[in-house]
Amino acid sequence: MQRRTFIAGATAAGAALGARSAWAKPEYEWKMVTTWPKNFPGLGTGANKLAEIIGEMSGGRIEVKVYGAGELVPAFEVFDAVSRGTAEMGHGSAYYWKGKSEAAQFFSTVPFGLTAQEMNGWIYHGGGLALWSELYAEFGLVPAPAGNTGVQMGGWFNKEINSVADLKGLKMRIPGLGGEVLKRAGGTPVNLPGGELFTSLQSGAIDATEWVGPYNDLAFGLYKAAKYYYYPGWHEPGTVLEAMINKEVFDGLPKDLQAIVLNACKVVNQDMLAEYTARNPAALQTLLTEHGVDLRKYPDDVIKKLRELSSEVVAEIAEQDAFSQKAFASYRKFLTQAKEWSAISELTYLQARDQV
Repeated sequence: MQRRTFIAGATAAGAALGARSAWAKPEYEWKMVTTWPKNFPGLGTGANKLAEIIGEMSGGRIEVKVYGAGELVPAFEVFDAVSRGTAEMGHGSAYYWKGKSEAAQFFSTVPFGLTAQEMNGWIYHGGGLALWSELYAEFGLVPAPAGNTGVQMGGWFNKEINSVADLKGLKMRIPGLGGEVLKRAGGTPVNLPGGELFTSLQSGAIDATEWVGPYNDLAFGLYKAAKYYYYPGWHEPGTVLEAMINKEVFDGLPKDLQAIVLNACKVVNQDMLAEYTARNPAALQTLLTEHGVDLRKYPDDVIKKLRELSSEVVAEIAEQDAFSQKAFASYRKFLTQAKEWSAISELTYLQARDQV
């Protein structure tokens, strides 16, 4: 019995040694470039987790080294870096690449559009991923959802927003379609990477900024640079974070490793949303009770105007080219169905719960 136990233990130790040996010699060594500050909570750590899970699920056959924004390439050069093969993989959000294709923004977030749960429905089961893959294939990329922030906050402001007139002349960091809407309202949208937000807001280079929500905004210390914190995040109701993989590199993987990479993205996509759902409430309370943040709801007339302008902007973007028309038609069809269901499910339930 002792001999059998010893043999079993030796076998287990040998297996563990073999596993470590396999991890020591990866078959594929990848670089992942990101649009996020290195190790930034939620976004940056989500990219780190994706790299970790790919390594674990592949048994070390794929090793992914993560680079924060500016370490290997600047934040807004991630798309090109992966497309041309400077890095095998990237992590960001598709609205940053509207200069490549206006349609890319539909796969990130649309003002007054789909929530995180609804976006997952459209992408995974409503035809969204097929369209996204078709678009990115033109650039030699394979896309996959790899995170979601949920509904974001409206942003940090150095002045009160009491009417639509207060948006005129406002210099605000706000990317994607939301930026176009602000421009229609008379403001000036500015696109800045996360690492530049605090200093730009503090110095007065911008008057306001949106970032994500309490969890990330607390970590960035934005409460030190602006007094007013507005909600809701009309511009980003469920922002999808993406992984992009160089298509030639991806196609060169064995089928099992292809499946591992894509399913690792699914794991991180779900996990990140769960993390934001868990962290935001506590972070908001910290901002309010410890830092005296002035929490404000956008006035109804401001929201109404922004919604009207959003409809105009999105409709015009959809007419830019044939692919944008196709992507928007799919998005709009799913949104129409999702709104009907959400109205009698999530919305009525939340209203009923709040009455208790």
